This record gives sequence, C-alpha cells and structure tokens, in this order.
Amino acid sequence: MKTLKLYWEFARPFTLIAPALGVLSGGLTAMGAGDPTPITLKRILIILIGTLMAAVLNAASNAINQIYDLTNDRINKPGRPIPSGRLSIPEARRITWVLYILSWICAAIVGVECLIIVSIASFFTYIYSVPPLRTKRNGILANVTIAIPRGVLLKVAGWSTAKSILVGGEPWIIGLVFGTFLLGASTTKDFADMKGDEADGCMTLPIRYGVRNAARMIAPFFVLPFLFIPVAMRLGWLTGVPILLYILGIVLAIWGVYTVSLILRDPDALARTENHPSWRHMYLMMFTTQVGFAVAYLAKYLVD
Repeated sequence: MKTLKLYWEFARPFTLIAPALGVLSGGLTAMGAGDPTPITLKRILIILIGTLMAAVLNAASNAINQIYDLTNDRINKPGRPIPSGRLSIPEARRITWVLYILSWICAAIVGVECLIIVSIASFFTYIYSVPPLRTKRNGILANVTIAIPRGVLLKVAGWSTAKSILVGGEPWIIGLVFGTFLLGASTTKDFADMKGDEADGCMTLPIRYGVRNAARMIAPFFVLPFLFIPVAMRLGWLTGVPILLYILGIVLAIWGVYTVSLILRDPDALARTENHPSWRHMYLMMFTTQVGFAVAYLAKYLVD
C-alpha cells in the first residue's frame, strides 16, 4: 500500500485532471460536430478509454520529467519522491516505461489515428525532458514542446475517439486554441522555479528575459486564443451552437484580461510564491474551455 501511494504521488495526480478532461471534452465535442454522431455504449466506452489514455500519458510525462529534473527538484521541490530518496532512478524509469506502454495500448484500442497522434505526443514529452535535446532548457522552444502535445495534439486525440481527424480541419482549429493558450500560459509555472531551473541550465523565459519582460510576453496568450473562437465561428470553421461559442470566447477573453491584470500588477510576485493566483486561473480557464466546447457541441442534440 505504501508503494502504491508513492507511485501515485510520483504520477502527480492533480495534473492528470486537465489532460483527461481534454480528451473527454474532445470526444464529446466531436460527437456533436457536423452531423451529430449517434450516441452508443460502444462510442462512450471508446471515449472513456481515450480519457484514461490521456491521464496515463500525462503521468508518464510527469515521471520522465522528474527523472531528468533531479537537479532542479533538489532545489525547487526537494520533497518529491526522487530527490527525497524515496524512489530510485531505476525504479522510476521502469514506472515511466510501464505508463508509456499502457497509454499506447489504450490509444491502439481507440484506433490507428489516436495511436499515431499519441505516439507523436509521446515523442514531444520525451524531447522536452531528455538530453541531448531537452527542450526545457531552451526558452520558447520549451513552451512549444508543451503546447503541441498538451494543447493541439491532446484535443485532436480526443476528437479521434468519436470522429476521424482526417475529415476537415475542425479538430485542429480547436486544438490551435488550446495550444496557443498554453504557449504562453505554461510559463506561469516557471517563475517560482527560477532558482532550480537556472542551476540546471534551463533558460526559461523568466530567466532569459527577466520576470517583468516574461510576464509581458505571455500576457497576450491569455486573451487572443479566446477571441479567435467567435472569429472561427463566424468564418464557418466551427460547427457547434453559435451563440454558445460566441459567449464562451467572449467570457474567456474577459477572464484572460483579468488574469493578465493580476500578472502585470506585480510581476515579481510570480517569482516569490509557488501558488500565484494566475496559476490557479490558468487551470480554471483551461477547465472552463474544455467544458465550454463540449457543451456548445453537445447542445446540438437538443436543438437539431
């Protein structure tokens, strides 16, 4: 029981919610896209398997990141399983591979398209953490290798649980909204980790450009992706219920402006506390966007 509890801690369970919700939302969104897909028990089970896949893949990503973040975590998060000495590197590697393989099995059950997308996403999680590439050390490249798998590809993988990703560009457009948001918003976690990241040579945006400049750089990404939602709706690129997508985009853009005001009011506070309000708002905005898209598309079953 103690070992399972340690493994659960190593997986960082709180961080598994967002990707799981992302794929669940992606599947439900795809159900209502275009001509709504008939709701069957088999389809629901496939979407749930995809949801499990996302959580397991993110656990694998967390695991491999902790293995190669040992120098950082000894300073920033010494209580984590590896730096605290409660989990050895060899054991952590075994857990990581088991998690990756389980995620690939789940993706294969969903279908070939999902497996291909998840394999590409896995590659990005690998190069983010593992030398010699270790993109985490390279400023904006680190953000890109977070945004692509966790934003764009995650949503597309979710879509593949209900509809083909090869017909039309709708899943990619929705994925672009999430990917663009994460391209900037993922930096919020870097401010409090500057000391350890610098010790390991990770030139994150706050380290490379300074706290204040980095805060200004990420600010637009809290607003612009959501303004794109009503634009995409107007252009006919999205097929959800129009009024719901318009409301979603406008509400999130206003929320983003508020979050940006918290960031820019005192940028240095981002580096002084591990739980700055902007970090909480980033997660809440992500959850709201996931739920909002699902609702806007599932509502078609009621209005069509």
